Amino acid sequence: MRRTKIIATLGPASQDGAVLEAMVRAGVDLVRINAAHGDRDLIERLAHEARAAASRVGRDVGVLLDLAGPKIRIGRFRGGALTLAEGDRLVLDTELGDAPADGGRVGVNYPALPSDVHPGDRLLLDDGQLVLSVTATTATTVDCRVVTGGVLSDHKGLNRQGGGLSALCLTDKDRADIRTAADIGADYVALSFARDADDVREAHRLLDAAGSDAGVIAKIERAEALANVRPLCDIAAGVMVARGDLAVEIGDWELAGAQKRILRTAHETKALVITATQMMESMVHSPVPTRAEVLDVANAVFDGTDAVMLSAESAVGRHPVKAVEAMARVCVGAEQERVTTRSRLRGDERWETVNEAIAMTAVHAASGLGARAIAALTESGTTALLCSRVRTAVPIYALTRNARTRARVTLMRGVVPVDFDPLAVGSDVPREAVRRLLEIGAVKVGDIVVVTRGDREGVAGGTNALRILRAEASRG
Repeated sequence: MRRTKIIATLGPASQDGAVLEAMVRAGVDLVRINAAHGDRDLIERLAHEARAAASRVGRDVGVLLDLAGPKIRIGRFRGGALTLAEGDRLVLDTELGDAPADGGRVGVNYPALPSDVHPGDRLLLDDGQLVLSVTATTATTVDCRVVTGGVLSDHKGLNRQGGGLSALCLTDKDRADIRTAADIGADYVALSFARDADDVREAHRLLDAAGSDAGVIAKIERAEALANVRPLCDIAAGVMVARGDLAVEIGDWELAGAQKRILRTAHETKALVITATQMMESMVHSPVPTRAEVLDVANAVFDGTDAVMLSAESAVGRHPVKAVEAMARVCVGAEQERVTTRSRLRGDERWETVNEAIAMTAVHAASGLGARAIAALTESGTTALLCSRVRTAVPIYALTRNARTRARVTLMRGVVPVDFDPLAVGSDVPREAVRRLLEIGAVKVGDIVVVTRGDREGVAGGTNALRILRAEASRG
């Protein structure tokens, strides 16, 4: 069983129902809908199509809505592009907006840029492909000298090397999209360009006001966010290593170490973690990944990521289904290595809650006994989450009647959602849970299963008991 989850971004290449169904069969656990590239109608349609495809396959698939955030972009050129050579002058004009420009001048959609930068600062365009050095500023313009030239086309992104731009995390569009997230029942909302815990708190407030309990995933793509990873992990459901803008702001040479630190912090704080951006970028055109991409995905698995994400590969690529299949193969291959299941449990570790004590004990017992499965009877998914924070080869099954919870656990490494209503079975609920695992083929007769539960079935947050059972043949 593959433990690392796969997120696929939906787009023109993958919005057809038949293609979506094939992607779910190939291994998609969650779909990502990028709000930057769609209006409310498209978001609603993609969420509906994804859930319909999952229903046809008979699987639970989560929905993640990725907010656009305050992406800073240049405007347009009269000819669609401008060729810049080293030493050329380029003026960024906040008053020009999106009006077509020429003569070494272009608009920018961020009015505060002139006050945020200073002479000597470096501005990076088009994911760092072009580099500008700020030479002077006025109230509405930033005068730059080209350090690294190239062809600059319309609406390319702009970053300041080292971060420091004061743009607020949530835009008016994001606020509207949060209401859409509530309406479509999104399971997670990704917060683009988050800076600190206050940004996550504001997203939580807006979600609450809209009637949504979606988990917030803080995207680490600003230099400021990298300095605030621990508080972000403490308050968010999880974090995403968004390597595109992050690499532009901190430099490619810093990215590998930053990724490992983010994953390590997420594990320490029990937050979920997604590794994203260009994981199999060559498969936008090629039917197979490069060896470097294979190693990139495998290393994320070795480091304990909960999920790996496809972006353009599944949204606009020629081979969306093959990209999912390739990523699944690499994850399964990497998970054969001992490093992916080596337990981090310590004998002197202190647990904060009874629920955590039960979860940690369940994983330890299952590993020591050679159990075939951990069956976590859960309403909210918390017990399954806590079990998944420990590296183990033992599959964790989140048995719940709550469809919302089943969708949420699709992001948790090593956790499989199972439809099970403890209030609709006999008095021996743990044994009925094991029978449910027998029914779906998760275990065989004679296998050991570790079951966690609470005294009061159907009540969230009350896990306080553990039983160890052997799967028995049905007497009926």
